[in-house]
Amino acid sequence: MRGRVMLPSSKSISNRALAISALAGRDVTVENVSDCDDTRVMQAWLRERPDIIDIGAAGTAMRFSTALLAVSEGVHIITGSERMKNRPIGVLVDALRHLGAEIIYEEREGFPPLRIVGNTQLKGGNVQLSGSVSSQYISALLMIGPMLKNGLILKLIDKIVSRPYIDMTIAVMQSFGAKVGWKDENIIEVEPLPYQPCSYQVESDWSAASYWYEMVALSFDAEAEILLPGLFAQSLQGDSRGATVFAQLGVSTEYRGDEVVLRKNGKRVKRLDVDFVEMPDLAQTFVVTCCMLGVPFHFVGLQSLKIKETDRIESLKRELFKLGFVIEDRNDSELLWDGVRSQCANSSDNIAIDTYEDHRMAMAFAPVALKDGRVVINNPQVVSKSYPRYWEDLKSVGFEIEAL
Repeated sequence: MRGRVMLPSSKSISNRALAISALAGRDVTVENVSDCDDTRVMQAWLRERPDIIDIGAAGTAMRFSTALLAVSEGVHIITGSERMKNRPIGVLVDALRHLGAEIIYEEREGFPPLRIVGNTQLKGGNVQLSGSVSSQYISALLMIGPMLKNGLILKLIDKIVSRPYIDMTIAVMQSFGAKVGWKDENIIEVEPLPYQPCSYQVESDWSAASYWYEMVALSFDAEAEILLPGLFAQSLQGDSRGATVFAQLGVSTEYRGDEVVLRKNGKRVKRLDVDFVEMPDLAQTFVVTCCMLGVPFHFVGLQSLKIKETDRIESLKRELFKLGFVIEDRNDSELLWDGVRSQCANSSDNIAIDTYEDHRMAMAFAPVALKDGRVVINNPQVVSKSYPRYWEDLKSVGFEIEAL
């Protein structure tokens, strides 16, 4: 396995930069924007400003756009796919209403679609949220803070999950001139000072890189080497911490200027225990990798997985069972495996991995082919949500891919 792979740019950073650039006004350039579904739907509605905005399955775009529309002119309805209509948004709506926004549920209380009456003169002020909610709610509120007449003071109670994503939002806001920062461990203050136009460069996506770490870990090639441009040791992305965890599963990372080089390091722990509270999007990658390497694990901090594109805890359990792995879950936030792989009832030729409209299910399970010889992925087009060239990039390093 050898190759140089151009990863997609960070979806998380792209959507933050696009939302902020819309608030900053003209003379803003966002370079290296991600070419994924989530980003395209953001760009489309920001460009066309339709009365009805269909966000599809893009959860990040739904949450950021809801806040953005609350401080923009006009009346809009924002909706999405059937799965999106079952993903809760009440926490964000309640917070926006507290700040003065006018938002109406069009169908079910607490869920999209929403009718939003924009107001460029929202008062702002103090808001209190649980730190255990999705960081996207918190980020959505922070990004509109500079547009509020009284600014924003956001107090987070309980344990804060996904803090790196909050810090990412703060860093992107500061790049556009916002006065925002932590006042203490639980309070973030945003001053009512407008964003400044600027040019912003988006870095490559560390979560996309995780699948290449997985492939190097699972490859039988002792000299495997993958080069990934556009990644940095000092990154805004919390998922960059996955490199440290993969070092325990046999993959080394060499930081070389503006790229990283992945190689085997000959090491592997007997058991892996990790708290994913700050990098939940990597959970599927590590669960599948550990199973295929035969490394027992106990992963915690997974509470946000149940409200992603699918219930990722249940989806992982169901699909890995097809491959002979019985995964245990606890408290809706933990996954465990004892290291035993049972004999599958079906032959490998009859097993197909379902993806549940979740891009990360497809990308985490594709490398199974390196250990089992082949794998069938249903609805492979879901990768367009974050990594449209994924299948082409796999072909470039020698995978054989056939449409069935």
